[in-house]
Amino acid sequence: MRGRRALSFALSLLIAAPASGAAPPPPAAEAPCPTHGIAMHGAPALPSDFHHFPYAEPGAKPGGKLRVGLAGTFDSLNPFNLKSGTAAQGLVGNVFQGLMARSQDEPFTLYGLIARSIDVDPARSQVTFHLDPRARFSDGKPITAEDVLFSFDLLKTKGRPQQRIAYGLVKSIDAPDAHTVHYDLSGVGDRELPLILAIMPVLPKHATDVERFSEATLAKPVGSGPYVIADAQVGARLLLRRNKDYWGADLPSQRGFYNFDEIDIQYFRDGNSLFEAFKAGLLDYRDETSTTRWASGYDFPALTDGRVVKETLKNENPKGMEGFVFNTRRPLFKDIRLREALGMMFDFEWVNTNLYAGLYTRTKSFFDESELSSSGRPASPGERALLAPFPDAVREDILQGRWRPPVNDGSGRDREMAKRALDLLESAGYRIESGVLRKDDEPVAFEIMVKDRNQERLALNYAGSLQRIGVDARVRLVDEVQYQRRRQKFDFDMMLGQWVASASPGNEQRMRWGSSSANQEASFNLAGAASPAIDALIAALLAATSHEDFVTAVRAYDRVLLSGFYVVPLFHASDQWLAHSTDIARPARLPRYASPMFGPTLESWWRQR
Repeated sequence: MRGRRALSFALSLLIAAPASGAAPPPPAAEAPCPTHGIAMHGAPALPSDFHHFPYAEPGAKPGGKLRVGLAGTFDSLNPFNLKSGTAAQGLVGNVFQGLMARSQDEPFTLYGLIARSIDVDPARSQVTFHLDPRARFSDGKPITAEDVLFSFDLLKTKGRPQQRIAYGLVKSIDAPDAHTVHYDLSGVGDRELPLILAIMPVLPKHATDVERFSEATLAKPVGSGPYVIADAQVGARLLLRRNKDYWGADLPSQRGFYNFDEIDIQYFRDGNSLFEAFKAGLLDYRDETSTTRWASGYDFPALTDGRVVKETLKNENPKGMEGFVFNTRRPLFKDIRLREALGMMFDFEWVNTNLYAGLYTRTKSFFDESELSSSGRPASPGERALLAPFPDAVREDILQGRWRPPVNDGSGRDREMAKRALDLLESAGYRIESGVLRKDDEPVAFEIMVKDRNQERLALNYAGSLQRIGVDARVRLVDEVQYQRRRQKFDFDMMLGQWVASASPGNEQRMRWGSSSANQEASFNLAGAASPAIDALIAALLAATSHEDFVTAVRAYDRVLLSGFYVVPLFHASDQWLAHSTDIARPARLPRYASPMFGPTLESWWRQR
């Protein structure tokens, strides 16, 4: 506990002298030495004397203003509490920073930042961070171990659900001195936890309102990052200004980043107004997510005369899952056969051709287009061993890697697919009576909650397909704030969910699919999944000590999620589409595993004129 550190690793290995005739004790293991980084599996790719991350440009000239636009709104400047869903974007990394910095060129590896080094034992049951004595908050106050302990306690009790769960695993934390923090993780068995603790934001004890931390606030925070908040207008604008006294500018993990003097983040109520602002030259950068715009919308003067360029980029990060998610907390959606049958009625082939210019690929895995995907791969002996305690958790076709989302004929009225869906529903006790699908005299009716016109268009198409088999799916468009509040309280029947994948899935999976998060307000377990098989496989991927064991666990996990039919899989773009002013530039080398390729404030870019 605080103020009472456990015995050091070396001392714990001391053994009393053996009695006469007793066998000598085994040689004591050496205490871990501080290192410059930590990787989830294996060793960090960069040496201790690395100069900068491979995808940064340390020669970039600082200066100028970046103008970016975001859709939606915000009502808070605190991204770390339960109301974080409506907090302004662009704060994490720019204003707030963690103990260590993540390299987007490796699956999950961290390097020194506020903590200049880390030491951890082979079992990852003890971890110690050594703070950089130069580290400062934006108000000039030094960052000490006391701030780290304060941040840990605050986020453990009042932070986001994923923080509360992860930090709740820690046995104890203490500070031997002003620049050292030690965590006891014995008995946890979670090899990712040291990395989760390493990316914990460090908040200033002297400038944080603990009593009101759970509330939405527009008070300008004190952080340790390269920017401070110059202006914040609710739902309209967030202006970040470079902190000229930023202490970490010359750290290897920071060189080449945060090059703009100001970052002007403008919020727009809808996607059309955001695009029009970009076309008019009011914004410098745009991530394009509309296939229609990408295929035919970029014919405006700024592009034709060379002031704006389009780029199609690709990296090695897995493609995640996006889809209509069933809230299985609702009695209607308890029946997995109903969920599977309703999924059959999504006509991707028609939607892709008629709504999205044929540019999308149907998603068939939670880790698509990567080695972590189970699709197209029969389960290995290692996977089968992990799944053996749960014989009913994975369907045979998914175990064999043969399952794919149903393929419609693209007509928008595939009779054969509707017949397959109705046959499955009939086997589950459903019947169509007077054009209405019923079971036990109860009609199959539910609401699809959406937050913008693009989601509404897709949901209306899906609802029309469901109507063909007697299902009454009503589409309801709500504003961003109401959408987030209802999502956090699980007050919906069906909604569009998105699960961004990384090359190193870990603790966040507990918040997405673990039983402990099923009824935890504001978790990302939208489906309400509560499965012993899911929990066991999350534990297995977290406990993996080799890359091979990790891949095995993730593929088995993917199969269990697919077999649950919690989601009607939608589609993804294999590439990232972007457009930007020729006044700003990026490094030629792209990060291998970033998703998206660049953060909302283009940390690695610079203004060239």
